[in-house]
Amino acid sequence: MPFFNTDTSTKSVPLYLVMKSDLDALMSSLSDEDASWLKANGFSGASGSLCILPSKDGIGGAVAGLGTQKDLVRTRFALATVRGKLPKAVYHLETDLTGVQLDEQLLGWLLAEYVFDRYAEKSRPKAQLTAPKDIDAARLEAIAQGEFLTRDLINTPASDMGPAELEDAANALAQDFGAQFTTIQSDRLLNENFPMIHAVGRASPRAPRLIDMRWGTQGPKLTLVGKGVCFDTGGLNLKPGASMGLMKKDMGGAATVLGLAHMIMALDLPIQLRVLIPAVENSVSGNAFRPQDILPSRKGLTVEINNTDAEGRLVLADALALADEEETDLIVSMATLTGAARVAVGPDLSPFYATETDDAAALKKGAMVASDPVWEMPFWDPYEAAIEPSIADLDNAPAGGMAGSITAALFLRRFVTKTPRYMHFDIYGWCPSALPGRPKGGVGMGARALLAALPDLLKYE
Repeated sequence: MPFFNTDTSTKSVPLYLVMKSDLDALMSSLSDEDASWLKANGFSGASGSLCILPSKDGIGGAVAGLGTQKDLVRTRFALATVRGKLPKAVYHLETDLTGVQLDEQLLGWLLAEYVFDRYAEKSRPKAQLTAPKDIDAARLEAIAQGEFLTRDLINTPASDMGPAELEDAANALAQDFGAQFTTIQSDRLLNENFPMIHAVGRASPRAPRLIDMRWGTQGPKLTLVGKGVCFDTGGLNLKPGASMGLMKKDMGGAATVLGLAHMIMALDLPIQLRVLIPAVENSVSGNAFRPQDILPSRKGLTVEINNTDAEGRLVLADALALADEEETDLIVSMATLTGAARVAVGPDLSPFYATETDDAAALKKGAMVASDPVWEMPFWDPYEAAIEPSIADLDNAPAGGMAGSITAALFLRRFVTKTPRYMHFDIYGWCPSALPGRPKGGVGMGARALLAALPDLLKYE
């Protein structure tokens, strides 16, 4: 797990973080030998550059370049780039960075420790860092630990991460923090009025279920709902092979809300948290739900199925209806829901929808603080007609192929009618190529932004 060094018995060496514009000032503050060494090695302070300073004892220190202010904005977690290059030693930072910029680099250091080594042995960085005294090290560690949980869950293949295994992971998290934990499985879903969760998951031999976790007894109430489709074949509207290749990540919403839940509980925030995860596998068999079926829902609305590959909104709808039945201050859903969102904003931004403009503003502010970029999308009321078919209350896959992320969000909003404040994230949950602090593979999106925004969203101190 990612932690800063706390062993004060080991002497640390300086790790200088320097912007290009400050390189001359750093050179003048160093010894003549170190300054000459930097110059001889052509060190320019470019983003991600590194120069090791020698000493008679081995390592005298290291200098890491951050580039320009523009580079610092474009390259999140620049310090993560150099961690794996550093020789084994304990380091302490020497930098003029403060506040949000310093936190970003320190979080990048922690995130750079992540490797997914469940199936093959992989080495981790050997360098350790002593946290500066004026930063909240415990908060950064809790954030990184939550992110590691999210990544591990997404990266695990569906053979080892079905609905039961996702339940086990959620239950383990609940046990770690003393949270209440219940599940509703298989045909009990019908008895307890979750018909769409049951319909989507019934074709798989791996039983569908609804996971329900509660933590905290005082403070404002937050309900997180995460899409837990552990593998999505597309159902009878079978996906082509290329589109099915990454479908182990279709439970990325569930993984992300569990990672966020870890952060909230580890930081002991003064809120009441509920996490709901409909966990299913969308498979093909003789009892699979079909195109043109009409499904009942927990809300009482009927849904015409025009594509069995638009299943995520169905399971979320029943879970959102349950969340909406209980008084809560804010409901947030997170899901790897539509390809349309990826076309709109790519893999790095988290598109989100909010019923309240103040909530959207708070989230955008939190995103800047947390280096977790988001992009607001509209609940565009004129598109409501697109999700209203002729023979049922709702259409799960409107024809036309336009505004797919928006119509999916509008569909989900129909199931949140009593709670005024609702936010929905249409995330990707995957880093397609390695970036600083983010190796190729599963990745959390939106969780850090939400965590940073929670004091404004829920009005606690």
